[in-house]
Amino acid sequence: MSMQRSVVRVSLALLWAGAALAKSAISPPPQIPEALKPPAGESVVLKTYATGAQVYICATAADGKSQWTLKGPDAALRDEQGKVIGHHYAGPTWKLNDGSEVTGKAVAHVESPDQNSIPWLLLSVVSHAGNGVLAAVTHIQRIHTHDGQPPPATQCDATRQNIEARVAYSADYYFYAPDADEPPQGSPY
Repeated sequence: MSMQRSVVRVSLALLWAGAALAKSAISPPPQIPEALKPPAGESVVLKTYATGAQVYICATAADGKSQWTLKGPDAALRDEQGKVIGHHYAGPTWKLNDGSEVTGKAVAHVESPDQNSIPWLLLSVVSHAGNGVLAAVTHIQRIHTHDGQPPPATQCDATRQNIEARVAYSADYYFYAPDADEPPQGSPY
């Protein structure tokens, strides 16, 4: 009987290990600064690589001086094989080819290790649309940024008002959702 229990225990351990490996096969969470970590109980459900542009507009600031202001991103979202699976645009919004869409709001940022690149961000999802991979997403990280900083301030003056500048950039986006085996916040279970 004890041999049978051992076999059952080993089988259960292998089953749990297999489930954990399947879950981690999506993409392991990245190594990032503490300020950009999503809440406990959330895991990566999708990782995309974005390539495109940060779009800036030369406008007059509140102090009356001209400055570059971010209009929004315009980038293709690619899976780990390089296939375009969606689009990232002003909002900031991410829309996948499966019809799911989220809009986020930055809740934390850390300067990129590359001083010529836009900051790394943690965003909280403020709206959802459609069904698909993004339907349950609650947080997004933008990390591993490359380039995307606004043009030099000297290229934005009163003679260039409302002119757009598209600055190439790339970044990794990690999309997080609550763990399926975690009870919802406030659940009595």
